[in-house]
Amino acid sequence: MSANDFDSYRPPEEPRRRRKRKNPKRMGGGRDSILPTFEFESYYGSPVVKAPPWEWPIPTYLALGGIAGGSALLACGAMATGRRRMLRSTRLAAIAAGAAGSLMLVADLGRPERLLNMFRVFKLSSPMSVGSWILGGFGGMSGIACLKELDELTGRKLPLPRLVRKAVHAVAGPATVGAGVLGGPLAVYTSVLLADTSNPTWNAMRHRLPYVFVSSATLAASGLAMVTTPVKETGPARGLAVAGAACELAAMQALEKSMDPVAAEPMHEGDPGALLRWSEVAAITGACATVVVGRNRAGAALAGASLVAASVLTRFGIFGAGIESVKNPRYTVVPQKRRLAERRAAGDVVDSITTAS
Repeated sequence: MSANDFDSYRPPEEPRRRRKRKNPKRMGGGRDSILPTFEFESYYGSPVVKAPPWEWPIPTYLALGGIAGGSALLACGAMATGRRRMLRSTRLAAIAAGAAGSLMLVADLGRPERLLNMFRVFKLSSPMSVGSWILGGFGGMSGIACLKELDELTGRKLPLPRLVRKAVHAVAGPATVGAGVLGGPLAVYTSVLLADTSNPTWNAMRHRLPYVFVSSATLAASGLAMVTTPVKETGPARGLAVAGAACELAAMQALEKSMDPVAAEPMHEGDPGALLRWSEVAAITGACATVVVGRNRAGAALAGASLVAASVLTRFGIFGAGIESVKNPRYTVVPQKRRLAERRAAGDVVDSITTAS
């Protein structure tokens, strides 16, 4: 190669690479940054927080618990206002959802006797212990009320002794009230069960998650009543459905604002983010349809189904967000460092992990 050729030589340009999506585990670096790019890791590649060994039966139980508790409360209102058809449908919905939820717990535990073991003690400091007793009491009360409905549906032909039949019909009303009293705690205790963990996203929700679960149970039970009850008796349920949808949307907004922004990220990404977005769409659609076509039988059924779907999607989305948050150490480390910096700025250096500089 001659000197002129050497001077005019230019290396070939490399093809321009497409910018890849930023890995959420990688931080720092960049054109104007003085920090090197680093990635959040943990010892031996294990998560910082151990993921709970829960699978699909648990979020299914969360959804069914909300429907059962809300339906029991609606049954009390129907009984007080003389709505006989609505009373029957909500009583049956309460026991059906409660029984199906219990089956989901058994499926998750693996053996039925493990569910019975939860009743050996009553521990107020344990949401699972308290929740087990709530579920047991709710099931007994709802079962008595349901037995009366089944006896009447069959023309009082259930194989019950005369005295037993008379007792069941006599205590069905008080049992309905008892189930309604336990219905609220049943619908909301699962939010405490999730928040009372080291899971970064669930724990960050602890101040607002009960409001979301109560609203979700309200719109789910009201929506199911709209599906199973003639429209002439569902006036209160329609009003409660619209209120429940509005409260759930507002509660979700307040929930996210109260959370650490990093801990809230799993609620907007992947499958959990998609579920929560569809939940919002279903709640708005169901509420609007309730107002517009709620007095039409078919319209009420479609609106109610949309509201039930919104509640189920909300609970599956929140459950999935918590499961995803333990897979990335960033969701645990960054909020902890931010809280530590806030305590130091406030002069709080008493705890063992904060030292004066």
